[in-house]
Amino acid sequence: MDDYMKTNEQWWNEVAQMHAQGDAYLLKEFKAGMNKLYPLDLEEVGDVAGKKLLHLQCHFGMDTLSWARLGAEVTGIDFAEQAIAIAQSLSQELHLDATFLRSELYTLPNVLHAAGEFDIVYTSYGVIGWLPDLRPWGKIIAHYLKPGGFFYIAEGHPFMWVFDEKSPDFKLGYPYFSREPIREESSGTYAEKDAQLKHITTYGWNHPLSEIFEALLSAGLRIDFFHEHQFCAWECLPDMEEGEDRLMRFKDLKKRELIPLTFSLKATRKGELP
Repeated sequence: MDDYMKTNEQWWNEVAQMHAQGDAYLLKEFKAGMNKLYPLDLEEVGDVAGKKLLHLQCHFGMDTLSWARLGAEVTGIDFAEQAIAIAQSLSQELHLDATFLRSELYTLPNVLHAAGEFDIVYTSYGVIGWLPDLRPWGKIIAHYLKPGGFFYIAEGHPFMWVFDEKSPDFKLGYPYFSREPIREESSGTYAEKDAQLKHITTYGWNHPLSEIFEALLSAGLRIDFFHEHQFCAWECLPDMEEGEDRLMRFKDLKKRELIPLTFSLKATRKGELP
C-alpha cells in the first residue's frame, strides 16, 4: 500500500505545479478576487463566517482560501509537498489567513493536534478515490469535529466511476466494488489533458455508497442529507459542456436523466464518539 501511495504522491507533486502554471484552475482570476467554490457547495455548506473549517485533501489551496475569503478560519491539509508549498505562497501573496499542513490523511492526528475543534470538515471533487480505506477516513473526520459540527462532501458519484471515461455510450470500464487498486497511466491530467507528465502512473479505488455511509455512521456521525446531481466538476465522460456555474453536464438532455454524476452529503457529529 505504501508503494501505491508513494506513486500517487509523486504524481500529485508534479501535477500541483502544472495546475498552478496552467489555465484550467483559473488561478489568475482567483488572484483577482474570484471565489473558486461552486454554487452547490456555497448553498449546502452555508454561512461560514467565524467558523473553524478543516479542508481535507485541499490540493494547492484555492478552495480553502475561497472559504477564508468568506470569513472562515481555515486549515488545509494535503499529502503533496509541492501543493502545500503553493498553497502557503498563495496565502501570503493574497494576505489571506490560513494554515496549510503537509500530511498523509491517515496520520493527520500526528501533525494536527486539534481534536474536536472544528465546526466544519470539508472535502470535495475527486478526493476519496485516492484513499484505499474509508473506515479510518471517517474516524479522522469525526475526530476533528466539535459536537454538533458537520462534515460536508461533494464528490463524483460512485456509479459514474464504473464507466469508461473515453466511451460516449456508457461502456463499463471499472468495477463498482474495487477491492484491488485500479492502475492508470496518462501523460495528462483531468484539468490539463495535453500535459506531458514525467510521472504517468496512478492508483485509485472505487468506493460504493454503502462503504461511504458505513465509514461515517460507524464513526458516530448522523447523515443529514444525501443528494444526487446531473453535473460534474470536470469532464468525467464524453460529450459534456460547461454551464455558467462552471459545472459540466451532458449536451444531450436525455443523457442527463440516465445516471448521477455527483453526490453531496452532510453529516453531523452527534456528541460523544463511539
